[in-house]
Formats: sequence, structure tokens, C-alpha cells
Amino acid sequence: MARASQPRSDELTLEVVELIGSVVARYHEEYEEAAAEHALTGAQAGVLNLLARHPLPMRKLAEKLKCEPSNVTGIVDRLESRGLVERRLDPNDRRVKLAAATDEGRRVASGLRGALRFAREPLAGLSDEERRTLRDLLRRMLDDTGDGHAAAG
Repeated sequence: MARASQPRSDELTLEVVELIGSVVARYHEEYEEAAAEHALTGAQAGVLNLLARHPLPMRKLAEKLKCEPSNVTGIVDRLESRGLVERRLDPNDRRVKLAAATDEGRRVASGLRGALRFAREPLAGLSDEERRTLRDLLRRMLDDTGDGHAAAG
């Protein structure tokens, strides 16, 4: 009987895990550098990137970031003071405040994503089909439906 709940630990799996770790490390390194070019911390850039996708209640934002709501409030306050984020009432529940990226915030978030050269350059060497396959495999690993809400945030 197959043990589906046991993670694999063969050499190939271990190599893939190590490669994923290297990609994640390079992503964070370049993201921090890109954030610094916009005078943002990595945390501020991460929040801005999430809010550029769609507005979120502060509670949900804290859940996605796996941190205390008070920490998110400070980050959003600093982004708001720079005109990158605004707070607005949730049209579905006026008791709830949403944090949302402004037009300038979406422009900066787009620039941050565009600054990540380490993956964009190697990905350019792959065919459209190969990039779609890689995307689909990553979505499957994250159990992502493709709606922009990956399990990893």
C-alpha cells in the first residue's frame, strides 16, 4: 500500500527542494534590493504587492502575512503617508476598512515585480509551453486554483 502522506526523501526530491530554496533566497534578495530602490522595506514592498492585486481588510492582510494586526497597521500607515496605499470602507460591509493600493502604489508594485531579473532572464529562454508547464506545476505544488490566491500568499 502506498504511503501518500509520507513526503519523499529520494535524491531527486531533495535536489528539487534545494533548488526551490535557492530560488526563494534569490527572490528575497532581489526583492529587498528592489524595495530599497523605492525607499521601502521588504515588508512594506510585500504588503504593497498584496494590495496591488486587490484591497484587503487589515485582519485578512495580517493573516496572509502571518503576523500581528498591529504590525500590519504600522506598515500600512507608512505606505499611506507616502501616498502608496489608502484606507477605504468595504462596500459590502461599511464596518470594515479595506487597505488598497493607490494608482501610484500599483505603479510602484509593478516596478518591484519588474525588477526581479534573476527569474525573468532565465524564463525568457523557455518556450511558452515550458513556462506554462512550470507555472502549472508550481500552482499544483501550492494547491493554487490560478485566481491569484496561492497558499503561500
